[in-house]
Amino acid sequence: MNIKRNLIIALFLTISASFAQVKTDWQGGVPDGCTTITVGKLATDDGSVMTSHTDDSHRTRSWLDIMPPMDHPEGSTSTMYKRATSDSLAMPTYKHVPVGEIPQVNHTYGFINTAYPSMNQHQLAIGETTFGGRATLQSDNGLIDCQRLCQLMLERCKTAREAIKMADELTKEYGWIDAGEMLTIADTKEVWHFEITGAGKGNRGAIWVAQRVPDHHISVGANGSRIRVIDLENSGFFMASDNVFQVAQDSGWWNPTDGNFEFVYAYSPGSRRSLATRRREWRVLSLAAPSLKLDANAENYPFSVKPDAPITKDKMVQMFQDYYEGTPYNFIKDITWVNDSGKVEISPLANPFMPYDMNKIFKINGGWGWLGERTIARWYTMYATITQSRDWLPDEIGGVVWLAWDNVATAVYTPIYSNVTEVNKYFKTPGRINGYTHDSAWWAFNRLGTLTAQRWGDMRHDVRAVFDPMQKELFANQNSFEEKVLELLKTDKDSAIKLLTDYTNKTGIKAVEEAWKLGDFLWTKYDEKF
Repeated sequence: MNIKRNLIIALFLTISASFAQVKTDWQGGVPDGCTTITVGKLATDDGSVMTSHTDDSHRTRSWLDIMPPMDHPEGSTSTMYKRATSDSLAMPTYKHVPVGEIPQVNHTYGFINTAYPSMNQHQLAIGETTFGGRATLQSDNGLIDCQRLCQLMLERCKTAREAIKMADELTKEYGWIDAGEMLTIADTKEVWHFEITGAGKGNRGAIWVAQRVPDHHISVGANGSRIRVIDLENSGFFMASDNVFQVAQDSGWWNPTDGNFEFVYAYSPGSRRSLATRRREWRVLSLAAPSLKLDANAENYPFSVKPDAPITKDKMVQMFQDYYEGTPYNFIKDITWVNDSGKVEISPLANPFMPYDMNKIFKINGGWGWLGERTIARWYTMYATITQSRDWLPDEIGGVVWLAWDNVATAVYTPIYSNVTEVNKYFKTPGRINGYTHDSAWWAFNRLGTLTAQRWGDMRHDVRAVFDPMQKELFANQNSFEEKVLELLKTDKDSAIKLLTDYTNKTGIKAVEEAWKLGDFLWTKYDEKF
């Protein structure tokens, strides 16, 4: 049996290597990119406004830091950069090439500086997912890319609407140079989906649209444009660039005589052809509202839905750990073997890169590619966030980013409060660019996730047996901890911030050290079973 398993592993390695290069289809999106889920304040169990993000790219930054609020002298500038792939360091990454400067504002807010900056000191939070869009809209005539726009929003804005309006002003003047992107922008009152693409080859500017998620609804972004018909007279729920209709009409992508303008079909029609996008949309909305009985093969889903029950942090974690188990689209459903007693069992083996990618080999659910499928949880997630913005609490306590490293299915979310002054050494130590190190949080969880994938049917239970109780305890302790901070904040703000910082680092360190111990445990327990 061991010989057979080794042969299967070798086959997985050989075939998977041919798919190692992730490709972008500009007409459709990036199937192996990020997922974001948004929840309005009346749809959560505690009144939080939520956004989220899985940074599904092993080229982005494998560490984070805290950027403090800063004052800037008159005449200061802020350097803009463009991402470019780089393979000159220990592992593949991005290099950030300066492309120009824009005027700096007098004061910038502090923020949590993840690869895609995630939350600022005023509880403004951002998630992200790439949808690509039409290749002809991509322009190099400009200065602002997606990561820079996230940073500018958090440095300069307090609300989602303010961030969207600032994006309009800056991209008009300085130009958008990235692919089609969806940013999910939350503040203490509401959450918006903001979709932006270039203004056309050689043109400076951007085309964008924004739609607000109703307070009692949940929505999702999964590498596809989601916004369809827009009603700009309803300014409480829609905003758009001045050129959104005209460019589509001039380009022949929309004829007013044919009916309603739909942003997705004008600017990213391939979004509706990608199973990789649609299946994740279906899964998130179905997990939130199973009563709707949404068609898993539909071309479109509602922009947002009212959940059957209030969305908890546990529910958010469940959705991000999902790989369609219990549905007809479970990627491991057809992988079986006969045990020594002659009983047919689901194989504990899996693709060494991830237990959810066996459709590449066995042609499950349409095979692989941007027209094929993928799950929500991924082996190449760099980090994942779930944010809470809460208007009944002061900013120091109200804003929190729950962050997990690497594959969410083998990780645990720990809190980073938006006003902390520093993060622990594991979180801020670069990992991939310098190679393997025990000082990096990402390496701890990447090693654990990669190992667990080798015998997913068994090892995942060992991992969850440790992290599920830890996650439950972290969520359960949140209110009592915050009550202590709130009381201290009334008399000593500096001590309250220190308490938040210490707690953030204590919980993060504990999670990383447990990940290292779990990896060692799995090596020991299963050494004779590979």
